[in-house]
Order: sequence, then structure tokens, then C-alpha cells
Amino acid sequence: MTIIALGINHKTASVELREKVAFSPEQLTEALHQLQHSSQFKESVIVSTCNRTEIYCSLESADPQALLGWLSEFHNIEQQDLTENVYVHMNQDAVNHLMRVACGLDSLVLGEPQILGQIKQAFSTAKQHQAIQPTFERLFQKTFSVAKQVRTETDIGASAVSVAYAAVNLAKHIYGQLDKTQVLLIGAGETIELVAKHLSQHNPKSITVANRTIERAQNLAKEVGGSVISLAQLPDALPDADIVISSTASTLPIIGKGVVEQALKKRRHKPMLFIDIAVPRDIESQVAELDAAYLYSVDDLQAIVNENLASREQAAVEAQQIIDARTQEFSEWQRSLHSVDVIRQYRQSAQEIKNELVEKALNQLQSGKDADKIIIELANKLSNRLTHAPTRAIQEAAREGNIDKLAQLKQTLGIEQE
Repeated sequence: MTIIALGINHKTASVELREKVAFSPEQLTEALHQLQHSSQFKESVIVSTCNRTEIYCSLESADPQALLGWLSEFHNIEQQDLTENVYVHMNQDAVNHLMRVACGLDSLVLGEPQILGQIKQAFSTAKQHQAIQPTFERLFQKTFSVAKQVRTETDIGASAVSVAYAAVNLAKHIYGQLDKTQVLLIGAGETIELVAKHLSQHNPKSITVANRTIERAQNLAKEVGGSVISLAQLPDALPDADIVISSTASTLPIIGKGVVEQALKKRRHKPMLFIDIAVPRDIESQVAELDAAYLYSVDDLQAIVNENLASREQAAVEAQQIIDARTQEFSEWQRSLHSVDVIRQYRQSAQEIKNELVEKALNQLQSGKDADKIIIELANKLSNRLTHAPTRAIQEAAREGNIDKLAQLKQTLGIEQE
């Protein structure tokens, strides 16, 4: 049996092609149904995210073209277009790749944890459609175990590697717990949206979103249980904010030194944290001159991110060592399955010989023949039949002068080595 991983991701293909190859929930059901009812594929799991589509299959043959052809036909895409952009891993390499993906080593953001949940969901869906047999059950459970071990024993996910996450991490580092803080977010673009999502996990006392377009701010505030104000209302809202995080497309500063100074007076100089992620800046640099005002720019955060990326890259080396060891363990388990079949066949053959000879001996005893002679004859025949094949193998190795094979046979048969 051959395990194949065939995929396309952010490294190998454009967004346009990735969109064509992605599976909707309805398509996923149909795809698993087709693969399951094909004589070529034994087991199948399909992982489909915004950054990758990967199909893991076990096949009787070692021909990935069958899977590539099926994918091309399913999505009605020219096979040549896929061939130029897909990657294919087989057997031990496929196992290693799956474990790397699950641990976040192949992700756009090194070490990101979301992909593990997506793989678990893909496995669960395949299982619901009866596309999983013992080999993939063992493989994916092993993969989930490896991902947990990597998270526990390395720092692959310990450091912030996005500016949005770094901003929230910085706030958490300064305040400890965020559940008593009031947060003011300025802007409603993609970066602030990510900040809001990370923030909501720490349950701040309140989140207020200030934006030029109220409707967009309302959509974001609804997702995180926050409130909305316009940019004109910022001077009134600032005194209530412990943490201010800003990222707009404005070409001029939105918050100046003077308005912060007034806010601090109303707060009786209770400290405020300002994090300016915008380029150009949203918050005047002179704000940092004020006592009780702590201002961090995007450059400060990027320095943290770069340092953390280096830390994650070191952790990735450690993670790969764990993955390589667990890949080897799975390969050994696969090989042991073949030995089980050989042992079963060998024992069955010996059992058949024994049954045949015992039946003859019992018939002879019933006919009144001498019992001692029958027992000796049974022992001789059984010994001769069981040693026939090994004897021929030894003779053949000796004729060929194959010393290595002779040594292996002696070891296998338990013959004392000289």
C-alpha cells in the first residue's frame, strides 16, 4: 500500500488557482463519496483552507497520476495547470509532510495553531463518510499526538509573529490580565479586526471602535461585543481608555499631544498605553513625552515580531527532530504489519503440515499398528517437512557462495554462529 499526499498551497500557486481547487462543504461530501467508491483509493482525507488544499490517500499502486487526474476532473481544471503547481509526497515523506503541516511548520505564519484544528475537522469529516481505515486512523492519531508534543516541548507557538498579535501581547504583558481594562480601537480595517479578535479572547472590560465609517465599525464591534463612536468623538472617549490601539489609512495624525494631555488630566494621570500600528503614524510621537503615556510604534512591534520569528525558527528545528522520530515510528509500525502477515502464513503452513501428519498417525493407531513406530515416524516426517524449505535455502546460498545470506539464515534459524 502507498500513502500519497498531493497538495497545492500559498507557496506553489496563485490565489486564483487555489480558489479553483478549494472544496466547499458540499463538494467535500461529493469528493469523499467519489474517492471512497473508487477501486483505486482505499482511504482519503481532504484538507481545504484558504491557503492550501491537500488530499491524503492510500492506494494499492504507487501512481500519483490517478489522484491528480481525479482532482483535475472533479474541479474541471486542465491537468497540466495542476501539474505545474502541485507537490506530491509519498509514503514516509507524505507522513512527514502531514506532521509538519499539523505542527504549523508549513504555514504562512510559522507555528500558527489554526491548521491543526482544520486537519482534525478534515479527519472527522472523512471518518463520517467511512473514508478512514486502520492505517489512516493510526496515522492521523499519531499526527495529533505529535502536534501536541511539539506545542508542549518547543516554543513554536509561544511568541507573537504578527503585528496585531504582538500589540495584544504587549498590552497583556504590561497589564497582566486585561479583564479590567477598557480598550479603544481606532480604525476598522484588517489589522484592527485581527487585533479585536485577539483582544476578545482576553475578555477586556469594554471595547470601543472609533472609525470614519460608522457602518464598518458597527460590523466589527458586533463581532467582539463592543460599542461604536465616530472619530469626532475621540476627545471625549480618550479619558475612559486604558489601552488605545490605532491603525487607519489617514495621512495625518488623528491623536495629538494636546488631546492626550487633557485626557490624562481627567484620568488624574492614571497610565495609558498607546500602540500605533499605522503607517503614516496615527498618534503624534510627542505623546511619548508625557508622563503616564506609553507609546509604541509599528517599528517597536516589528522588532518584537522579528525577534520572535527567530525564536520560532529555532523551535521549528527542534519540532522537525520530533517529527522525524515520530515519522520513523509510524514507518516501523507499517513494516510490522507486513511481518504479521508473513508470520501468520508461516504458522498456518506449519499447522496444516502438523494436522495432516497427526491425522495419518491417528488412523494408523486405530488400525492397530505399533504405537512406538507410529510416534517415531510422525516425529521424523514432521521434522523433515518443517526443515525442507530452510534446508533448500541453505543449500542454494552455499552453491552461490552467498556468505551474507548464509549468516542471515543461521541467525533466523537460531543456529549458533561460529
